[in-house]
This record gives sequence, structure tokens and C-alpha cells, in this order.
Amino acid sequence: MSDLRTSLEIIAPSIEEALRRGSNELGLPENAFDVEVLDQGSKGLFGLGSRQLRVRLTVKQPQSIEETTAPSAEARLPTSEEDEEALRITKDTVAELLLRMGMQAEIQAHWGEATTPSGIRPLLIDVHGKDLSILIGRRGETLSALQYITRLIVGKELRKPIAVVIDVEGYRARREQQLRRLARRMAQQTIERGRTMSLEPMPANERRIIHIELRDHEQVITESVGEGDKRKVTIIPRDR
Repeated sequence: MSDLRTSLEIIAPSIEEALRRGSNELGLPENAFDVEVLDQGSKGLFGLGSRQLRVRLTVKQPQSIEETTAPSAEARLPTSEEDEEALRITKDTVAELLLRMGMQAEIQAHWGEATTPSGIRPLLIDVHGKDLSILIGRRGETLSALQYITRLIVGKELRKPIAVVIDVEGYRARREQQLRRLARRMAQQTIERGRTMSLEPMPANERRIIHIELRDHEQVITESVGEGDKRKVTIIPRDR
């Protein structure tokens, strides 16, 4: 079997920014990627005609990731007091944002389990109430914006980044299950037809679900292609 692995092509102003975007998209630490510069880009003349660099990020072999992400013996785990403070601040932040939007809802906060090699635990916020569809928006765009703003505020308050994940009436869980089923169905079609299949453009958090669902698949690999809101996942046969 060929050594094909999940890869992303990213256009960014720097390798550091490309790694950050790849890390967010696949839910892996930045040192989990091999980096190949496809286009160095150019600064242009007096800032005119400049072009960002283009890189391919390829996920390292699992054993390599484990070796580079093993927690340091000196790493300090958060105390229960710090955990509780993070929960309180995040819950209060979401409550304040909803109040300013004129929305009333019940808000629950709890820590989730680490699901990536980095060991980062998400702080989960569940929002329940009536007529909350406006908080979700088209394809979850409003929900993603609320989550992004919450992360910024909470991170500034705690002076460290927190992986806040907000769900409204179970929308994310339902959407994730839909995407996982879609990933498996499209992978099967890729195998049967023996050619690359492309999914519709998706936001980064949804592409990440597709990548993770098929990351250990024996017969296909995934790759993100395109730019901006046209970025999408392609599923490629391993023996192509």
C-alpha cells in the first residue's frame, strides 16, 4: 500500500500561519505536520502585486505524532479551581452576549474529553431555549461567529486560549453525525468509482470532521483544496 496521508494545501502569508490554520482544521498540534513549500510567493514592488506563499501540510505517521506530542514532565496541569473559573467565566460571557442580542436561554457548561493527540480538552457550552434558530444561522455561520467571539473574550479574560465549543439545541451533534455519514458514503463512492470525489465547500470546522472521520481509512485519503469560502474536501483513492 502506498504511503499516502491526509494533506492540505494552504495559501498564507507565512509558514507559521499556514501551520496554525492546518492545526485548526484537522484538530492536530502544529508539530504533527510535514511542511512542503510549493510556492514561495513574492513581496511585489512597493507592496503591489504581492503573492502569499503556498504550502502543503501532510500529517506525519501516527508514531511520529505520538513522539512529538508526548506531554512534558514539567507541564503543569490546570487545577480544579482554574477549571471552575474557566467554566464560570465562559458561561457568564455567553449569557452576556445572548442578553445583548435580546435572547433568553438556559446555558450549561462542562469540560469535554480530549480527542486529539495534543490532549486539549474542549470547554463545552450547551444552549437550550425556544426560538433559538437565529443563533445557528445558515449552515451554522451565526453559531460559529458566537463561538469565535466567546473564545476571544474568554481567552483575554483568562490570559490563555480556551477551546470553547458552543452548541444550540444539539445542532452541532446532529450536523456532525450527518457529516460523518456523508464522509463514509463519499469514501465508498470513491472506492467504487476509483476516482477522486469532491464535497461541497464547507467551513473549516466541518471540513475538520470529514478529515477526522476518514483519517485512518485504509483505502482513501482526504485533502482540502480551494480558497476562502470555496474551500472544500476531496476524497482520493489510495491506489490512484
